[in-house]
Amino acid sequence: MNKVSFVHGGSGMNDPAHKLKYTFAEYVAYDEASETKHEYVDGEIHAMAGSTARHSLLTTGMSSALSQALRDRGCRVFSPDMRIRVQETGLATYPDVSVVCGKLEFDPESSTTLTNPLLIAEVLSPSTEKYDRRQKFNHYRLIPTLREYLLVSQDERHITHYTRNEDDTWTLRDVRLSQPLALRTLGVTLSLDDIYRGVFDD
Repeated sequence: MNKVSFVHGGSGMNDPAHKLKYTFAEYVAYDEASETKHEYVDGEIHAMAGSTARHSLLTTGMSSALSQALRDRGCRVFSPDMRIRVQETGLATYPDVSVVCGKLEFDPESSTTLTNPLLIAEVLSPSTEKYDRRQKFNHYRLIPTLREYLLVSQDERHITHYTRNEDDTWTLRDVRLSQPLALRTLGVTLSLDDIYRGVFDD
């Protein structure tokens, strides 16, 4: 999803337009009462816009490919409806795709917010690409359990793949065209043909 703006307008105690900073509990209450999803960063609440057709197809394609590959492996694949929190920085957001293997761990302040993804994938959009590549990745990389980060282009068959190494550095690999997407931590390989199926048929 795209982060597009501060939340504005309205009235009442829960209206973010009337405060500069919010607690995580205030954010969760506001977010769960709204029909729109929101991101929480540095005490601020931002609305998140809807998706393009390609964005939606790629989110579905990635989720489906992961679900098929990870079947019977004790891993669960989550859609953009699952909130993730980076406890080390406070960021709370809705990744396009996330994977948790083993026990689900939830934030102490929210039973609807996961904290232990092993993989996160974001479908890039023009308005958020720099944010996803830089600031957001700087948040995500502080999640102790995170091992794989994927940035999925909706303009071409191209996935930027970051893998965490044993020394806590990250290795970048660009996967293009019909190259295999090998997810070392999960022990599976995905096909870009499956992920991008139908995306460029418009």
